[in-house]
Amino acid sequence: MPTQSGAIFILKYCPHPNGRRHNMSNLEKNRDAKQVVINELKDRLSRAKSVVLLDACGLTVAQDTTLRAAFRKAGNIDYKVYKNTMINFAVEGTKYEGLKDYLAGPTAVAFSYEDATAAAAQVSKQLKAMPVLEFKASVIEGNVYDADATRLIADIPSREVLIAKLLGSFKSPMATFARVINAIAEKDPSAPTPAKEEVAVAAVEESPAAVPAEAAAPAEAVLAEEALVTEEVPAEVSIEDVPAAEEAPAEEQE
Repeated sequence: MPTQSGAIFILKYCPHPNGRRHNMSNLEKNRDAKQVVINELKDRLSRAKSVVLLDACGLTVAQDTTLRAAFRKAGNIDYKVYKNTMINFAVEGTKYEGLKDYLAGPTAVAFSYEDATAAAAQVSKQLKAMPVLEFKASVIEGNVYDADATRLIADIPSREVLIAKLLGSFKSPMATFARVINAIAEKDPSAPTPAKEEVAVAAVEESPAAVPAEAAAPAEAVLAEEALVTEEVPAEVSIEDVPAAEEAPAEEQE
């Protein structure tokens, strides 16, 4: 390099002896970090009964915090935002591979480990307060569903609720039957008692004193008349008492 004094300086570039090793170390760290994320995803996918992809791009920090709290309160649900490239690597060769078609834009993933519809149901509950939150797709018990189908599945009651309703339907008639039996046992006045009417009828039939006097008087008069008629009829009738004129027609015929 010429200078005002006419001297020339020759500069030689000498790379740092550890520079290449430093760059390789950063690449390895990034690769290892990505592999940790992929392994985490694979572990959660292997344990999950359902996976729901969400578009949570428009959520505020407060809304995101509320959504995470709802998942924690529900229990056995993990929620996290992942890069699509990481999800793409993790689902490859698994039953969740069908989710690749829905990996566009920022993606949040909800994993449900017990109830297959729990994650979708929790999102459905938050949709009114968070209209920007949207379903992308889901895999529930091995089946891939788009956003519309996932929304319908989210409205299905949970397994616990369905069991409770079923048990309630069994319990209602049994409880009614038990109340009826208890009322009969305690002789509850409000309970129907047809046996009392039958007892009253039987008592009237068995007691002749209950017959009215007006009904008894005609019966005695009839008996008296029958006795008089019996006294007027002669006890014996002899052949001699029959008039002889009755035998005359027989002699003429001879």
